Amino acid sequence: MTEPTGPVLVVIPTYDERDNLGTVLTRLHAAVPAADVLVVDDASPDGTGELADAMAADDPRIRVLHRPKKAGLGAAYLAGFTAALSGDHQVIVEMDADGSHAPEDLPALLAALEDADLVLGSRYVPGGAVCNWPAHREWISRGGNLYSRLALGVSIQDITGGYRVFRRQVLEELDLDDVSSQGYCFQVDVAWRAVQAGFRVREVPITFTDRERGTSKMSSGIVGEAFWRVTCWGANRLLRRSRSRDDAVSGARFVHD
Repeated sequence: MTEPTGPVLVVIPTYDERDNLGTVLTRLHAAVPAADVLVVDDASPDGTGELADAMAADDPRIRVLHRPKKAGLGAAYLAGFTAALSGDHQVIVEMDADGSHAPEDLPALLAALEDADLVLGSRYVPGGAVCNWPAHREWISRGGNLYSRLALGVSIQDITGGYRVFRRQVLEELDLDDVSSQGYCFQVDVAWRAVQAGFRVREVPITFTDRERGTSKMSSGIVGEAFWRVTCWGANRLLRRSRSRDDAVSGARFVHD
């Protein structure tokens, strides 16, 4: 596969992130000056969208996609991916706006595309770390990742993480119109689709730092959705494997007879 060409596009969804967005974009452009940014704002009542517009007016690397209402992280990323694929960027990045994803880690993630199609910023591989997170949040995260690995039969250590770098081809070939999941589940869904499609997935250690300003969007509903959907996907995977074994046995018996 050819190496990525052209600047990267960093997709950053926002909802009430006015206190964080400016700092994150300043750090991002210090780390990767050539990166373009697409802020996807879900009609933030705190004025995040207006701040993003003002920043875009002063910096041609920044664009803003305004959505009419809050519709979930997954929907915001899908809107951003669709916009990204309408242009000519060859590398698309997912990054949170709250500062938990250090822009200074992005050069290492981009470098890892040399032998990967999807690079995951991972908290749970050697060298990765979590800072200032409440214990219960880390337990939920680690438990969700363990459950996803067992249910889906994948070796990814941090399949729920949201700091990611895609080659354009991955997003072009995955059936994104069929993705309806949100939150943790959205991240699991897209990564698992990439694995099933045969793309090379690599994890690179990052340091995840809990937000200092603003409020987390995590909720029990998001966790519940992830548990339910992963359980269904895992059950379907086992059912397909069982049917494949049955077909193989039946075929062998037919040939023998």
